[in-house]
Order: sequence, then structure tokens, then C-alpha cells
Amino acid sequence: MNNNNVKVLGQKLLSYSRLRWRVQNASSFTTAATDRSTLERCQQANSVNQKSDLCKDLQYKIKLSGPLSVAGYMKHVLTHPAKGYYINKDVLGPEGDFVTSPELSQLFGEMIAKFQIVELGPGRGTLARDILRVFDKLKMSEEVSLHLVEVSQALAKVQRDMLCGSDSSSEESEESKGKHYMKGKTSNGIDVYWYKSVIDLPQGFSIFIAQEFFDALPIHKFQKTTDGWFEVMVDVDASNEQEDKFKFILAKTEACDAILDKNDARDHVEISLEAMNVIRYTSTAIAQNGGFMLIIDYGHSGEKTDTFRAFRQHKQVDPLVEPGLSDLTADVDFALLKRIARYHNNTLCFGPVTQKDFLTELGINIRLANLCKDATPAQRKQLEHGYNKIVGDDEMGTCFKVVAMFPSVLKDHFKKFPVYGFNTYNEDDKK
Repeated sequence: MNNNNVKVLGQKLLSYSRLRWRVQNASSFTTAATDRSTLERCQQANSVNQKSDLCKDLQYKIKLSGPLSVAGYMKHVLTHPAKGYYINKDVLGPEGDFVTSPELSQLFGEMIAKFQIVELGPGRGTLARDILRVFDKLKMSEEVSLHLVEVSQALAKVQRDMLCGSDSSSEESEESKGKHYMKGKTSNGIDVYWYKSVIDLPQGFSIFIAQEFFDALPIHKFQKTTDGWFEVMVDVDASNEQEDKFKFILAKTEACDAILDKNDARDHVEISLEAMNVIRYTSTAIAQNGGFMLIIDYGHSGEKTDTFRAFRQHKQVDPLVEPGLSDLTADVDFALLKRIARYHNNTLCFGPVTQKDFLTELGINIRLANLCKDATPAQRKQLEHGYNKIVGDDEMGTCFKVVAMFPSVLKDHFKKFPVYGFNTYNEDDKK
């Protein structure tokens, strides 16, 4: 997707956002069979489907309105107000379905704690806690406020307990009504606010952190066949009425014309409209108000194809089995996000670089050595274990990537003073 295509895509999105998925309410779909494709590989593990609370809901929804896009399926499964995967339970850690870098080591938070912060998808609040600890050591707590974008009430309560203890409230003042839905204060006086969306965040100089946030945003999947491009949809599998089963099908939808670059060389493309909208908002915010954005996630630079998958208890499972009980995820297309951020030439983009290279350049090795000096043998073992997990080549060190975005007015400044963590100034990343 070149810059002209991005411009066309931006224009299409303006009209497409008004459609609000009329395709889900259409009475008929043009479906097509596909050859031996990634679509079939996604279904091979779906021989036996177990029941979950969302199965019946999804079946009724599909039977009434037609097949769901993968984006619609992901959104329903992950954020259903009563039964969604993220909504009513703590899904992180050894007892959950996955673990993040901040959960493994305090070193991660300490390496990037140099700023006032807005965190998107803050998990348990571990990263925010580690960052705020650095501000406290620097005697800068009075200059810091923390803003968390979190859709899960269950995780918001976990974050509140970790960051604020019992000193929090769900009451809204008149000036904040309709913005944050909860407010708290840390033990050292730092105000913490919770929001449902980035559009509710207050204006001003902001630093955005998105650590394993974009991979959970819903994606649309498109498959190229001998008959052209089709969207991958989720439908009820009626082959066995005794089981609650779902299947992938291909359909000609409005999304194929509205958001897909049909000149893409790949046979399978995944596009997240929500990710693009978040980047569009945050890049505009930092260009207008100052600040920067740091994205840490697993992803690629526009070369990968079929990455949609599910995890349960740290193991990969079929995404169509037991909806609501497994985490749904897809690799982040950093190339697309960077093009969206640079659309108006007001944002500089650095990276992606590996998490290992990023943290090493920030000085994680020195910090580890300093912590180990006064640590007990057990503490030293734990520190080294966490370090190896987040920087190891066979762990998170190379599969996770880091991207940073800054206002373009800093372009000449960064030529003289490169951004820590991103090696050298790369002119190709600023186009």
C-alpha cells in the first residue's frame, strides 16, 4: 500500500465509518468456495467445538443478521458487556492465558519511565506502577498524572487496587462527566483516571504507551482467490445440529471495496480499522499538543498474511472454539500504522526495532547489574529470569517490536540527538 493508496483508503474510511456494518444486516451474501488456502488451515482444528456462554449468543446473532466479519466476531467475543473474554475476569499471569513483559520484570517499566503517561490497555497496571515508581524516586510525583484506557471493568478494578488501593471512586464531577468513568489517587498523590476510549482523553501534552494493545483490536480478514478478493466471515456450522459449531466462509462484502487495497501482493490480508483509528487520533494529538507514542507489540512490516489465532492457558487453540474463553489476537501491521500516522506529514516514526535492542540501548543490562548487587540469591534468580524472558532471542526479545512516534517538528533535532532505543536516525522512516 503506497502513499496514494493510503490517501484513497483515508477517503474511503470516511464514508465506510457511516456504514456501521450494514453487511451484518444484509439478507444475503455472495459466498464462494476456496482452494487449499489459509482459510482451510484455520478450520482444521475445529473438528470438535465445546460449548461456552457466548456460543448461543453468537449463533442467534449470525442467524438473525448473517455471517460476522472476523472483526465483528473478535469484538463480540472479547468485549461482550456480560460475557466477553476481557470484561469480567483477570486473564493475565501464570493462571491466565498469557503473560506480558511488565508482568515478568520490573526492569521493563523502569527502562521506559521518563515521562507523563497515557497507557492504552494497561493490563493489571504493572507497567504503570513501575513507571510511577521511577517518578517517585526522581521527586517528580507532583508533575505526573496517569490516564488509563481500559474497557474491562474487571481489569480496571485490578488496576485500581494495584495503583490506588482503596482510595478510588467511580463518581464523576460535572466537568469530567462523560469522560473518565473512575478516578483514584496513588499513595504518593498521583491522580489516576480511567477511560473507555482514547477520544475521551483530555487534550494536552501526552505520552502514549501501547504495550500489547494493538494485537487485541479486531481485524478484517481478506482472501484472494481465482475469483478475486473476498472477506473471511464467521458463520454457524449447520453440519451437525447437536454441536455448537462455527466455521469460516468467504463473502463479497462492502469492506472488500471500502478498505482493501486490491493491489496488495499478498494472498491474505488483515486490516484493523480500530487500530487505524487509534493511530489517527493519537498521532494527531501529539502533533497538535506535543508528546510522543511508544508501541510495543508482536508484529510485522507488512509482509505477514494469516496471523489470527487464539490462546488459552498459554497454549494456542482454535479461535472458533469456546468463544469468550480464549484470547483472540493477530500480529500488528506496523507498516500500515506508520503510514496512517504519517498521512498528513506531521508525525515522525522510528522502528520497528526488536524489544531486545530497544531495552539494551536504554541500559537494561546496567540496571540489572545494579539491582543484583543488593539482591538475595532468590531475588537475583527472579531478576535474571525476568530479564531473560523479555530480552531473550528465543523468548520475547526478538518477536516483540517497538515503534515510536513524535511530532515532525522535531525532525532536525533528532538528526543531531537521536532517540534512545532506536539506534540511528533513518530518513526512510520519516517519509
